Amino acid sequence: MKKQSLDSTRCGDFEFEWGKRTYIMGIINVTPDSFSGDGLAGDVSGAVERAKRMAEEGADIIDIGGESTRPGSTPVSAEDELKRVMPVLEQVVKEVRVPVSIDTYKYAVAEQAVLAGAAVINDVWGLKAEPRLAELASRYRLPMVLMHNKKTASYGNLIPEMIHSLQESIDIALAAGVPREDIVIDPGIGFGKTLQHNLAVMRHLDRFKCLGRPILLGTSRKSMIGLVLNLPPDRRLEGTAATVALGIAGGADVVRVHDVREMRLVCRMADAIVRGFEPGIVK
Repeated sequence: MKKQSLDSTRCGDFEFEWGKRTYIMGIINVTPDSFSGDGLAGDVSGAVERAKRMAEEGADIIDIGGESTRPGSTPVSAEDELKRVMPVLEQVVKEVRVPVSIDTYKYAVAEQAVLAGAAVINDVWGLKAEPRLAELASRYRLPMVLMHNKKTASYGNLIPEMIHSLQESIDIALAAGVPREDIVIDPGIGFGKTLQHNLAVMRHLDRFKCLGRPILLGTSRKSMIGLVLNLPPDRRLEGTAATVALGIAGGADVVRVHDVREMRLVCRMADAIVRGFEPGIVK
């Protein structure tokens, strides 16, 4: 069944036509303690090369983050986050053609990243930690990813509460002047949720379409996969592929992944089934 068509979102020189295909966000972690073992803190050239490779493999966006959000991780100051992120982001913006996203909930970090050329703000707290990020996005006319998050994994009615929370995030953005077409939502797999919560979100992903915004899904190498398959992060490729394919069937418009080359093929196959794509050669 062909998925519902939404509006399009302008992102720098690119336009994302929602419903046409699934877009891919490649992950660049410039942290020393990434849960997935791919942290590149201090390795500017390595991070830039990885970003370039991801773009060549088919990433539509490169998402750069300087603070680990894994359970038990230690928060870092805006100053330290900037020291990690900016040398990489500045080079990636120059050398990679696709839009660059800054993965942060701190205003100071987002502002410097935007001034350096970041074209998307990806906020893991959905404007609940720093509402001023919406003002920044509005001022520079940048798309925002608003993720559902919670400090405790306690719910009375999981999906309706998540939808309500995401609607609050959308309302904060709209009130600050962010156009509706510049908003993408993320159900936040692995954030403030147990394994059963995460599986339920995957099972009912289509219900988030009621918010009328594109859905970004970030399941790559996450603990949900590790707990189900009893595998470490570096052996979760097949589990990630399953979540990406099922996520697209459930309505995901963007997938945030570590393994771009492999997930591009998964997206292409899933899109052929879900969106009615014609067969074609994938290089």
